[in-house]
Amino acid sequence: MRVLGIDPGTLTTGYGIVVEEDHKLFHVVSGGISPSAKQPFPLRLKKIYEELEKIIEKYRPQVVVVEDLFVSKNIKSALKLGHARGVAILAAMNAGLPVFEYAPLEVKQAVVGNGKADKKQVQMMVKTLLDLPKVPHPADAADALAAAICHIHSSRLREILKHSSSLRQPVRGMSGFRNAGALRTRA
Repeated sequence: MRVLGIDPGTLTTGYGIVVEEDHKLFHVVSGGISPSAKQPFPLRLKKIYEELEKIIEKYRPQVVVVEDLFVSKNIKSALKLGHARGVAILAAMNAGLPVFEYAPLEVKQAVVGNGKADKKQVQMMVKTLLDLPKVPHPADAADALAAAICHIHSSRLREILKHSSSLRQPVRGMSGFRNAGALRTRA
């Protein structure tokens, strides 16, 4: 599976592609798209879109993962971030790719094991999981790679659950269990 992770932002949009082969993760490419802050906002969005189009065309991911919005106290920043997310989703959809979204808490949980991990912890785990010589730069690239890793881990789990025969058996109350009579309650 070849996954493009995107950490949208209007100052820097991080991207990273991770490939899974034989249950091993491999780093393909990562970086940041940083339009000039002096440009009008619509031109910055256009730059993000065009660069993502080029990345998709060159590296041919099978799936795109976009980090979901987090709750922000600054409404204006949240709206701008939403625009960047929309541009990323549009680039993926125009390329005919499925798009998955994960909340930052889910990404941190999947990569670090702690949904409240800080940026440094995420960067170090991405470096370790992908066997990179150094932490990905910019930090947004590490977040994008983390989103891709999260999706791969989640896909593995979905596949395991899908093939688990025990989950296909409906539970019909206590009578469905053997030795159900052995369960007693204390008075």
